[in-house]
Amino acid sequence: MSTSDERFPSVPEDELTAGGWTCTDETVDTVFQLPGTSVEGATVVYGDERARAAAEEAVGIDQRWRFFFATSLTFTPPLSPGIGPAMILPSVRSEANQTFKTELRDRGFESISRGRSERVRVDSGDRATLKQYRAHLPLEAGNGTLPVTGWVGVWHGDGFRIGAGAYPERPITEILDIENASDALTRSSREYRDELLDLIRSIT
Repeated sequence: MSTSDERFPSVPEDELTAGGWTCTDETVDTVFQLPGTSVEGATVVYGDERARAAAEEAVGIDQRWRFFFATSLTFTPPLSPGIGPAMILPSVRSEANQTFKTELRDRGFESISRGRSERVRVDSGDRATLKQYRAHLPLEAGNGTLPVTGWVGVWHGDGFRIGAGAYPERPITEILDIENASDALTRSSREYRDELLDLIRSIT
């Protein structure tokens, strides 16, 4: 991940290493427009390369099973002094959720639906609203579909932050019918969920 560009958000390296996460992409682009201002997002995308490699070794399927991204937003031109973060947070939240749905579609996910909302406190002490999504991803070579759950969180602390990701709803060993698999493929949906939400909360 870039360390010299202050536009990018930060995620604790020890948490990424423990989960087998690898940076797969970094982008800076206009993510949406608000009245009178352009909103630019500096985004770092991570993939679970440990599980990807283990599944490919076990059954020959090269599939990205989980992803996670962190985004920091800037506004051009800057918001006027009379417009506080709380005033535009609902608009930012709505646009972030729509962008996440688009990201899922671009990655090949189908049957995308919204689930429940949750409020959590992130590590900076700020409150974030999380929105749940469910979807299915067709697997390679006719190996059925991968049911996934995704979460996207938005908050304002030292600037606007967005954290999101998706994970399998069942252990990968069950989806692919693998026996004697490595730990990277046997984790439960609950374990995936807890790890993703911990990562989202850790974004600064």
